[in-house]
Amino acid sequence: MTTQEERRILLRVAREAIRSRLEGRPEPRLDRTAIPPTLWKPGASFVTLTIGGRLRGCIGSLQAYRPLVEDVQQNAIAAAFHDPRFPPLTPAEFGRIEIEISILSQPQPLAFEGPEELLRKLRPGVDGVVLHYRGRRATFLPQVWEQLPDPRDFLGNLAYKAGLPPDAWRWPGVQIETYQVEKFTEDEVE
Repeated sequence: MTTQEERRILLRVAREAIRSRLEGRPEPRLDRTAIPPTLWKPGASFVTLTIGGRLRGCIGSLQAYRPLVEDVQQNAIAAAFHDPRFPPLTPAEFGRIEIEISILSQPQPLAFEGPEELLRKLRPGVDGVVLHYRGRRATFLPQVWEQLPDPRDFLGNLAYKAGLPPDAWRWPGVQIETYQVEKFTEDEVE
């Protein structure tokens, strides 16, 4: 678990990275002396941007392959400017975005024998889910359960996000991983 100060730092890093890119500058250099050592450990994160409660961008990493603080910085830029579902963030939108950071646990394979057991093993509101099938992959953070509380709908939409038919989660050979997140927003930390 991160401390309130670590959360403030990560949120500030995310917002400053987006601001710099909007102003045509490279992302700010991360100062090792001003950032706690815990945030330099490898970590996987998602950065979600909303405006008025509506999604405006969400990009992240499923695996920890770089320092958490760098992962947050790069995912903030990607969520603001490279989410293919949205045009790049504009300066007019910048002051209205709300930033949410999710720090992910390591995804773990979920063993199940058939679709009904899969439904029983999922924990709505707790588990983030990764669906894999023949080179296609998609994930939903645990927060998505708020919009899709029925496990069948959740998995159907996840399959669709992976470019598969909505019933693909029932197919033999589908692999599922689950993970949990620690999430926080600017409103919660200030």
